[in-house]
Amino acid sequence: MEATYIKRKKDGRINIKSGNKVDQVIRWTLILLTLLTIVAFIFFNYAGLDLWTAIKETAYNLKVMFLEPRLNHLTWGELTYQVGVTLGLAFLSTLIGAIIAFFLSLMAATNLAPEWLSKIVRIFVAIIRAVPTVLWVLIFAIAAGLGSEAAIIGMLFHSIAYLVKAFSETFEEVDKGIFEALQATGAKWWHVVKSGVLPSTFTYLLSWIFLRFEINFGVAVAMGAAAGAGGIGFDLFMASNFYFDLREVGFVTYTILIIAFALEIFSTRLKNRYFPATSD
Repeated sequence: MEATYIKRKKDGRINIKSGNKVDQVIRWTLILLTLLTIVAFIFFNYAGLDLWTAIKETAYNLKVMFLEPRLNHLTWGELTYQVGVTLGLAFLSTLIGAIIAFFLSLMAATNLAPEWLSKIVRIFVAIIRAVPTVLWVLIFAIAAGLGSEAAIIGMLFHSIAYLVKAFSETFEEVDKGIFEALQATGAKWWHVVKSGVLPSTFTYLLSWIFLRFEINFGVAVAMGAAAGAGGIGFDLFMASNFYFDLREVGFVTYTILIIAFALEIFSTRLKNRYFPATSD
C-alpha cells in the first residue's frame, strides 16, 4: 500500500497526497537512469558488430563453461590447496579485523566514549570505508609488493571500518538501565563493558563477524588475481586469461559457488543452534 502524507496549507486546509518525498526521489532517479541507459545504447558504436553471431558465440561459450566443466590444468590436490589459501585469507582478515574493530568500536559508541572521541573515530573509519577494498589492496600491493600480505592488509582495513560501524551501532542499542544499574554499584568503565555490554551484544557481534567473513571470502577470490595473492581466484584468472580454458573456468566457478553456499548454510545453522537471538 502506498504511503500518504498530510500537509497543512496556510489557509488552514489540509492537503493529503499519496507517496512521500523519498518515494518521489527514488522514482525520478530510476526514470533518469533508465533514460540515460537508453541514450547510451543509442550512441554506442555498433560498427562491425554482428549481433546474431555474438549471441550464438556467447551462448556456446556459456554452454561449454557451465555444462561441460572440467579440470585440465589443475589437479584435485592443487584445487583443494588453493581453496584453503582463499579461506585462510578471508579468515585472517576477518579475525584480526574483528579484534581491532572491537576496541575501536568502544571508542566510537556514543554511550561509551566522549563525544569528541566518538566523532574522530567515526570520521576515520568512514574515510576508510569510503575507499573500495580493491583499491586498498592495490595501494598496499604497490607499497609492499604483490602477494598475500598486501591482500590481507588491504582487506583488513575495510573489514575494520565495516565492523566498527556495525559494532558501535550495536553497543548504542544497549538498554540504558544496564549502565545505570552497574554504575550505581560503583562499577568502572571496563567492568560496565565486560559485565553489561558484552553479554547483551555478544551474539549480535558474532553475527556481524560471520557476515563479514562471507564478504571477505568473495573479496579474497577477486584479490587472488588482482593482487597476486594466490588462491582459487588466481587459478580462475589463469584459466580465463592465460589458458583460455572455458571448461576449467566453469569448474572453478562452480567450486566457488559451492563453498559460498556451504559457508552460508554453516553460519545460518550455527547461529540458529547456538545464537537463536540473532536468527530471524
